Amino acid sequence: MTPGSNIPLSTARVAVDVAAPVRLDVSGLLLTADGKVRSDDDFIFYNQPTGPGVTYRSGGGTAPDAIVVDTAAVPPGIEKIVVTASPDAQGQTFQGVEPTATIRGADDNSVLATFTPPQLGTETALVIVEIYLRNGAWKARAVGQGYANGLAGIATDFGVTVEEPAPAAAAPPQPMPTPTLQTPVAPPAPSLSRTPPPPPAAPPAPAAAAPGTGKINLDKGRVSLQKNQTVSLVKGGRPLLSQVKMGLGWEPAYRGKDIDLDASVIAYGPQRNHIDSCYFGKLSILNGAIKHSGDNLTGEGGGDDEVIVVDLGRIPQEVSGLVFTVNSFTGQKFTEVAKAYCRLIDAATGEELVRFDLTNAEAQTGVMMAKLVRQFSGEWDMTAMGNFVKSRTVRGMVKPAAQSL
Repeated sequence: MTPGSNIPLSTARVAVDVAAPVRLDVSGLLLTADGKVRSDDDFIFYNQPTGPGVTYRSGGGTAPDAIVVDTAAVPPGIEKIVVTASPDAQGQTFQGVEPTATIRGADDNSVLATFTPPQLGTETALVIVEIYLRNGAWKARAVGQGYANGLAGIATDFGVTVEEPAPAAAAPPQPMPTPTLQTPVAPPAPSLSRTPPPPPAAPPAPAAAAPGTGKINLDKGRVSLQKNQTVSLVKGGRPLLSQVKMGLGWEPAYRGKDIDLDASVIAYGPQRNHIDSCYFGKLSILNGAIKHSGDNLTGEGGGDDEVIVVDLGRIPQEVSGLVFTVNSFTGQKFTEVAKAYCRLIDAATGEELVRFDLTNAEAQTGVMMAKLVRQFSGEWDMTAMGNFVKSRTVRGMVKPAAQSL
């Protein structure tokens, strides 16, 4: 599965386990139609392993933890169960850790689907899969939404208030106790620590709620990305679904030498299936939702060398990923290219929203510059890539670009 893709569930009882090279804590939250928990009883994890229709199953350190969902036993009003994962070691991120969720039939252990979120970094927690009800039928969807502030970020997003005990005024500084989760009217929730926390010396004082996700958005203006960083195309709480321009530019590394590069975009479906490619030989795809400005043969001159216009609101639902590539048809290597970049521009205002400057070149003829991936909640994410490939045409980029989604 790829982010945003879904499958119908062929059995009422499913288990979602999450495996990784490091020990992970896996948990589940039962959510109502407004995307919130009803109370702390809807948070299922190692210290609270059972809930209505949902149970936590420990792997004992030798097998992955799992969340088991009996859809027939899920109470009315619950429309979604999100499955989360976070590294067990305090402070550890998903950098270099590749988790894989496996959705199985809980009774026969048959594999229904697998999902590995792409290119994680500083995230310390992850919503990896959701089991959801749609038109009376239960389905599973790959999510892969990361949080830079751990389980507190996930808890806040789904309506759980995070509170921490305040130290006594005259007492010497002590290590910060593990947070507890509780709703505003419920008694204290179970501790997130695997061992019971010490009793507080003074009544707990509310702390500021942790921010929601660790993902960057467009609220603070132009975003400059580094390789593998992601920005959510959301501004003022609303997904950006208007026309944008992906401008791609480059200059010859050596004065007086022409560089003939070709910018393209490849569209994929939820199973990484190739749908279409837009390039100098095919200037419009997806019924005009994506259009190419035409070929630039030299790379000389200021500004963008080639522009691809994308109407995000008109992209068909069967398209879940777009990968923007640049190729050297004449065989010139990217070590002969200077100042290569891509930038996302608001087509209506001309405002530059996101920029990625390619800083390290390799002696290859193709590069995947950036990708746009449609999220399960409707917005698009842009990720800077900068991955080089041996390919002089967009056709040779289709397979490696699919693998990058």
